[in-house]
Amino acid sequence: MDCSKCGADAITHLAYSGLHLCAGCFTQSVEKRVRQRIREDSVVPDDATPEEPDTWVIGLSGGKDSVVLTKILHDTFEQDPRIELVGLTIHEGIEGYRDESVDACVELTDELGVSHELVTYEEEFGVRMDDVADADPEGMAPCAYCGVFRRDVLERYADELGADKLFTGHNLDDEAQTAMMNFLEGDPRQIAKHFDASLGGFDDRETQETFVPRVKPLRDVPEKEVALYAHTENLPAHITECPHSSEAYRGEIQELLLELESNHPGTRHSIMAGYEQLAETAAGSLRDGVDGLGECNRCGAPTDREVCRKCYLVEAVDGEVPAQ
Repeated sequence: MDCSKCGADAITHLAYSGLHLCAGCFTQSVEKRVRQRIREDSVVPDDATPEEPDTWVIGLSGGKDSVVLTKILHDTFEQDPRIELVGLTIHEGIEGYRDESVDACVELTDELGVSHELVTYEEEFGVRMDDVADADPEGMAPCAYCGVFRRDVLERYADELGADKLFTGHNLDDEAQTAMMNFLEGDPRQIAKHFDASLGGFDDRETQETFVPRVKPLRDVPEKEVALYAHTENLPAHITECPHSSEAYRGEIQELLLELESNHPGTRHSIMAGYEQLAETAAGSLRDGVDGLGECNRCGAPTDREVCRKCYLVEAVDGEVPAQ
């Protein structure tokens, strides 16, 4: 099949658009969508200068999504002195899995000349995810612990690194799954929080100086296209599923959406287009803000409880709460 753009041999067919694309046109298409999302979300501030650049910390796991995001951000802003990139990698303590992805992160950042920081759960909390998965005192899936720990480390270190924004590699599939889960759980406040945390343009979100604002430039790009981009560009991505991964509910939603997308191309895009509008409306009417948050009496993090969820779980697995 010929490329719909230039007539060369196509390597992929985008069913939702009907386009057949060659390698060059495909990578340009992905990059164009990421850059367009950055523009539409007003990510680059008007007041950024070479003397006071905007610092963007990237949650760099070494998987395909974060590697592709780092590569495109680097190529887009390498010559822009107003933007400073820093890769932040978290080692959860999963033997035979994270070590290889850390190597991928080091290889990528060395090749691109991007600053890179590595932190570990063991240093931060005195625990390794392998041990947490074996113990499981709360009777939860390992992902439930890891997600809380990861969000805390990303937030704290982004703040320590002086981040103006925290970038994550969530793709279209990730975001459509989250949207469907929020709908099915019937929680409008969670939908509102999702918008304020990382959706919409920065001019539309509530200013929350307590948290580093998040950016998801890959949220218009399907997961398979991210993987194909990593392969086409020969990026050092570690594409292996975590051995402790067991998010059963999200997995069911993923299968449902893949079937719907197969039968009705464009379903994921339609879900997100409508969801972002509804989330913005929900945020406008249900927004709580952070004024009512107190501080965790263990670590000082913002929370609406005496002890934040992270400290509760760290103590449950006999870890060490980070000092205030």
